[in-house]
Amino acid sequence: MPRSEARVTTDRPHRYAKQLASHLGRKVESSWDDETGHGALTFSAGTATLTAEPGVLLLAVEGEADSLDRLEDVVGRHLVRFGAKDELVAEWHRDNGTPGSVQRNDAEDAAG
Repeated sequence: MPRSEARVTTDRPHRYAKQLASHLGRKVESSWDDETGHGALTFSAGTATLTAEPGVLLLAVEGEADSLDRLEDVVGRHLVRFGAKDELVAEWHRDNGTPGSVQRNDAEDAAG
């Protein structure tokens, strides 16, 4: 199954991963383990994993090729919105070598 990954640099990877799992858990199946720093999200179109490591939040999504854009967008957009003050950026890299999407707060979004 096609896979895409993003490394999001942050001083608070556990906080953001937990917040993302909690928020998206209102609409999809989610889990988060504070002790291990691992979480998962199950969407109808695929899955996402969250791994908090020192200084970085590792994100991975897997799904059919036509669903990777949407999975990257949903996971990345929510994370970037939560981390607006920290100017988080989710830049996705796909396992087949094609570029993934990028989510970041634009100056207009941050002002609004």
